[in-house]
Amino acid sequence: MLVASDVTRILLISGSTRDGSTNTAALRTVHAIAPEGVETRRYPGLLELPAFVPGADPANYPAVVGLREALAWADAVLISTPEYAGTLPGSLKNLLDWTVGTADLHEKPTAWLTVAARGRGDGATATLSSVLGYVGADVVPAACVRLPVLSADIAPDGLVTGQAFRDGAHQALDALVLHTRAARSV
Repeated sequence: MLVASDVTRILLISGSTRDGSTNTAALRTVHAIAPEGVETRRYPGLLELPAFVPGADPANYPAVVGLREALAWADAVLISTPEYAGTLPGSLKNLLDWTVGTADLHEKPTAWLTVAARGRGDGATATLSSVLGYVGADVVPAACVRLPVLSADIAPDGLVTGQAFRDGAHQALDALVLHTRAARSV
């Protein structure tokens, strides 16, 4: 039987605001297949976040308070994002901007799943890596994987059906959890 300290909590953040997004489906699937001892929560507030204003008091914005609470809950973060115009979607960049200077992601184990086909999505990944480095996130390379997902791979329940995706997602989760637990025990 696991005790609370044995549970690793992972916040899942989709950078897509589109219904039917392969990125969101990937994270729904991660949520569905999370093994015992791993609690996942999908972050729902991307569309509600106001535009980042340097120096603004986050307490004035309930959506920003919710983001900070979700990040404080998490032991680790897993992001899946599309690429728009060669970089991160503005809504995800805005979310990350709200963490600059707050230490919400500082030293927090963080990884990403890229669901784009090889040769696509690299601009988003490069920008994500740069921004996460800037905010001091503990990027876990072994958990940062490319697991391509097509719209046809998504079942009516919103989950990715392919076994290759599920196996790869399990491996990424395992790497993120192992790293997080090792960092927690130091």
